[in-house]
Amino acid sequence: MSHHNRLLPQRPTESVRRIEAGPWAVELLTAAAYSTHYVAAQSAIGFAFDSQRGLHAIGSDRVQPFAARPNSLAFVPAGCDVLSESPEGGEYLRLMRIDGTPLVGDRAFNNRIDRPAITLAQAMRGALLQARVDDDWEAWAHALAERANRSDIPAAPLQGSITNRRMRLLDEFIDAGLESTLTVKAMADLLGLSEGYFMRAFKQATGKSPHSYLVDRRLARARAMLLDSTARLSEIANSCGFSSQAHMTSAFRQRLGTSPAKLRRT
Repeated sequence: MSHHNRLLPQRPTESVRRIEAGPWAVELLTAAAYSTHYVAAQSAIGFAFDSQRGLHAIGSDRVQPFAARPNSLAFVPAGCDVLSESPEGGEYLRLMRIDGTPLVGDRAFNNRIDRPAITLAQAMRGALLQARVDDDWEAWAHALAERANRSDIPAAPLQGSITNRRMRLLDEFIDAGLESTLTVKAMADLLGLSEGYFMRAFKQATGKSPHSYLVDRRLARARAMLLDSTARLSEIANSCGFSSQAHMTSAFRQRLGTSPAKLRRT
């Protein structure tokens, strides 16, 4: 069973942002390599913002490769034995109830693409990066748990035109060319698809348009550079393919609810 999982990573505590609100705990895990093996003490809902690949064994002693969709939901029930590792990882949101109430059910799932869940996860990520007075954590948590509990959203691996192999090729192509101008046509040509067909297939597979996904990859690299270097903001913007520092700042505020300067200070 393919499952993206970073529910209890082995990593420095400073790389995890956490908030508790009523019966809920929410954590944002940074994109980083990880290796973990544990038995889940409590059930947890996960949301993968990025593509993720590695090895895992979920509720089984069979270790096998996994490929996670970006923008997808996952669930691990209490008592499930989990082994998971990835050389690169990906940004990940984790939602738990800390009052002992179980979540969703007793069966693990993964790779569920649900557009309302994407909106909720993005709001929660933004609030963890930059708190605001109107943050409504309990409402967000209840709503995300309800989305994960829906039985009419299929959990299936990447299929059709956007296969796991093609998603990997696309990620490598985007990451190698972030400094330059990348077009939807170039991405479609890479996979041998027409531009219109590629746009429809990509949104069905990931819940987002190719352009939106490209912006997310630029922001992910920019955030890593903010944390790991002393480069000027203008240099970071140029290295990540933004047309200017102002363009990068606008994307940060729109997608993450904060500015690069504020994020660097925190």
